[in-house]
Amino acid sequence: MQAIVLVGGEGTRLRPLTATIPKPALTLVDRPFLAYMIEWLAIHGVTEVVLACGFLPDVLRETLGEGEHGGVRLSYVTEPERRGTAGAIRFAADALGDRLEDRFLALNGDVLTDLDLTALLAAHERWDSRATLALYGVEDSAAFGLVRCDGDGAVLEFTEKTGEPAPGEVNAGAYVLARSVLDLIPAGKEVSIEREVFPLLVETDLHGLRLDGYWMDIGTPERYLQATWDILEGRVRTQVRPTAPGLLVGAGAEIASAASIGPRAVVSAGCSVGAGAEVRNSVLLEGCSVGADVRLTNSVLSAGVTVEDGATLSGAVIGQDEIVRAQS
Repeated sequence: MQAIVLVGGEGTRLRPLTATIPKPALTLVDRPFLAYMIEWLAIHGVTEVVLACGFLPDVLRETLGEGEHGGVRLSYVTEPERRGTAGAIRFAADALGDRLEDRFLALNGDVLTDLDLTALLAAHERWDSRATLALYGVEDSAAFGLVRCDGDGAVLEFTEKTGEPAPGEVNAGAYVLARSVLDLIPAGKEVSIEREVFPLLVETDLHGLRLDGYWMDIGTPERYLQATWDILEGRVRTQVRPTAPGLLVGAGAEIASAASIGPRAVVSAGCSVGAGAEVRNSVLLEGCSVGADVRLTNSVLSAGVTVEDGATLSGAVIGQDEIVRAQS
């Protein structure tokens, strides 16, 4: 089974964490964020993933490596200019050429999830559909567009974001597509699959299946932190093995005996935490140095950050290699 994963975005809502690294390569708990998606796809029979890149593609390639990741064959394509969601799928599919299978998965690469793709694939076959969407139920749809289906799963209507906090089913950003769907996407142009392609298939060749499980877009610092605790506390199925529920201390991290860590915290590999420091509900990415008597809560430190003795941070997001000094 093949999958095309769209990873071209700049992750602007996560800056400064993503100022020098694309969001899919950003460490989440103990591995690059995109590794979770690759591991999830492998569970559901995917053996080949094509990453449709845009922002800092070389960094993403260096982070995930060439060849294979977790038994899944990886390849990379980089759009020469913005192509939109459908255009990026068409560009990646064209790169596969004759090797592209008659059906394949297409996914947005910015979601942490454990939804049952095997059930989605089975429904696609049962309906003999050209496109089948994974749907996810939410209580507050104000930030999403809703998808309305009939009793047999045929999509009847897309409703754009209304700002109303009503419950409903939203597009989860995972699709099973027949190869023939590519005929609806002009080559070399910016095309949206949500706004320009799927509406052409409504009521005839487009179905949606509601899937239960975990689903979160980690696109803001608040969601990044929540996803971290959800992983470490077992609310989403992953291969992460926490040091304790809500806590991860990486290899080579040095924590002074008088420091206080957690109960929710990530102290990544190569970090140091000084005597008397308190780290609560916070993430320290690789190689951070937190001095003595620091107070750190609800914050994220990018790789290589130094927090000097006595500094206090609450709700902060600090960019790579920055130095935080105590207020005089």
